[in-house]
Amino acid sequence: MNQRQAKRRYFKELGFSMALYAVLLTGALRLSFGMQPGALRTVVLLTPMLAFLLALRAVVRAVRQSDEFIRKTTLEHLAIAAAVTAGVTFTYGFLEIAGFPKLSMFVVWPLMGGVWAFTTIVDTLRHR
Repeated sequence: MNQRQAKRRYFKELGFSMALYAVLLTGALRLSFGMQPGALRTVVLLTPMLAFLLALRAVVRAVRQSDEFIRKTTLEHLAIAAAVTAGVTFTYGFLEIAGFPKLSMFVVWPLMGGVWAFTTIVDTLRHR
């Protein structure tokens, strides 16, 4: 499979998993709204993670089918994103102790994803 076919398959698989995630998330939130706290509500609220597992599979397959240069740069971007995210979240953790408002864990992934996207864009422009 060439890089173009692998890329097309990746976007197809990732697109499907993200669409499924949106459907499952919407359904889980609506269904759980009237439910009492407990095991059933917890299971319902975790169902969108099934779609996440499909997205994870798509990402792993795409990385494994990439050439060596793409794998190397992807790892570099991910490492930078993880380091920046760790620095920001640890810093904010200390600020929370100082009285700043608590942030949801839902803030972490957009931060990491944003840094990852930024490093990828900068590196792509640099290697033109």
